[in-house]
Amino acid sequence: MSVVWHRLLSVEPDLFTAAAEDRQERDPVGAPLAVRMRPRTLDEVVGQQHLLKPGSPLRRLVGDDGSGPEGPSTKGGGGRRVGGGPAGPSSVFLWGPPGIGKTTLAYVVSQATNKRFVELSAITAGVKEVRAVIDGARRASGGYGKETVLFLDEIHRFSKAQQDSLLPAVENRWVTLIAATTENPYFSVISPLLSRSLLLTLEPLTDDDLRALLHRALTDERGLAGTVTLPADSEAHLLRIAGGDARRALTALEAGAGSALAKGEKEITLQTLEESVDRAAVKYDRDGDQHYDVASALIKSIRGSDVDAALHYLARMIEAGEDPRFIARRLMISASEDIGLADPTALQTAVAAAQAVALIGFPEARITLSQATIALALAPKSNAAYMAIDAALADVRAGHAGAVPPHLRDSHYKGAQKLGHGQGYQYPHDLPGGIAAQQYAPDEVHGKRYYAPTRHGAEARYADVAERVRARLRGESGD
Repeated sequence: MSVVWHRLLSVEPDLFTAAAEDRQERDPVGAPLAVRMRPRTLDEVVGQQHLLKPGSPLRRLVGDDGSGPEGPSTKGGGGRRVGGGPAGPSSVFLWGPPGIGKTTLAYVVSQATNKRFVELSAITAGVKEVRAVIDGARRASGGYGKETVLFLDEIHRFSKAQQDSLLPAVENRWVTLIAATTENPYFSVISPLLSRSLLLTLEPLTDDDLRALLHRALTDERGLAGTVTLPADSEAHLLRIAGGDARRALTALEAGAGSALAKGEKEITLQTLEESVDRAAVKYDRDGDQHYDVASALIKSIRGSDVDAALHYLARMIEAGEDPRFIARRLMISASEDIGLADPTALQTAVAAAQAVALIGFPEARITLSQATIALALAPKSNAAYMAIDAALADVRAGHAGAVPPHLRDSHYKGAQKLGHGQGYQYPHDLPGGIAAQQYAPDEVHGKRYYAPTRHGAEARYADVAERVRARLRGESGD
C-alpha cells in the first residue's frame, strides 16, 4: 500500500472508503488487463463452479439463491459454516492457492450487494488501518445507508492480537468481512473468528478455465477487443506458464499483445510471446509422449546419479506446468526402487517432500522438489528391494506357494491343538540373540533367497546382517 493511502487511512477514513468505492465503479482504460477483466457478476466468474451452484452459500450471500419462487435450495454448494449463527454470514473466508479468484469473488460480492469495497493486505496493513476502515464503514452506514465489504488479503499473516481486533466488527456486522488466505485457516486463523465465519475452499483453475478466460479477454471490449489473435501454440505456451494462475495468464497475454501491436502484427506468435514474457516455450505436452519421456528421463538421471541432468528434467517438468504432486510421487517411487536400503533416509526425504508439496504448492514447491531430487540423485543406489519383491512375486504367481509349516499356523482357536497347529514353535524372544533355528518358509521355497543386498552405502550393513541371520536359521553359529 502506498504512502498516500496510509495517510488517507490515518487522517480521514471516509476518504479511503469513498475513493475505494469510486475505484470499483470505474473501469479505467489504463488499468492492467487482469483488473479490466475482473468479473462484475457471479455468472462471469471462471472456475469455482462448486461454489456457484443454485442455492450455494455464495449465491445466498449476494441474494441470488437461484432456486426460483419456491425458496432457497437446500442442496450443497461447496461451502461450510465453521460455527453456528444466522443465515447470511457477515464473515467469509476464501481459502485457496494464488491467482484463482479470491479477490474477484470479494469484489463481485460487493458489486452484487451494492456495498462499498475496501481492499487491504495483511502484508502492509495493521490494526490501525483496519480500525480506520471499520470506523469509516460505521459512519458511512449510519449516514448514507451503504454498507462496506472489507476484503482482507493474506489474513494468515495477521498475528492473534491483530485477528482479535476484527471480532467486534464481525459480531456487530459493521462490515462484511471477506478474508483470503493461501494457508490452512484451521491452523492460521484464530478459532473465535473462524467459528463466526463461512469457509469456502477454492479449487485450482483448470486449463479449460484459463482458456475460457483468455478467449474472453481477447474479444471483450473491456479487454483486447479483438485487436489481436492467439494461435494454438501460443495459447498452449500461455497455459503452461500460467500454472493455473489467472492473473499470471492475463498479464502474459497483455504483454504478448502489446509486443505484437508494437510490431504492427495482428497475431501473438509464439516467438513474440516468448520475447514479451522472457520465457522460452517448453516443448512438452502434458497429455502426450513428452509427459512420459521427460518423467522417465528424470528418474533415469536420478538412477544414474547425474544430479545436473536430473535437475534439468525437473526444471522442464516445472516449467511445463506439470502437477507437482505427480513429480513428488515419482520421487517416492525412485527412493524405493533405485535407492532402497542403500540409504534408508531417501524414502523419508521423498515422502516429506510430497507432504510439503501438497501443503505449499508452486512456486515454492520447486525448492522442495529440487532438494529431494538432489538428495536422491547423490544417494548410494540399490535395486535389491525392488528385485526381491519381484522375485518373490514370480514364485507365487508360478504356483510355488506351499502349505504354511504346522508350527507357524494359528493355534489360538478351539481345536487348533488337536490339529497340531503351533506345536514345536520356538518363541525367538526366549532364545539368545532373538533368533530361533526353525523353518519359516513353505517346503517349496525353503532355502530360496530373494533378497540379494548390495555393498552400496548403508546396505552393506544389511548384507552382513542377512548372512548372519540366515546362518543362525540353518542352525549354524552365524558368528
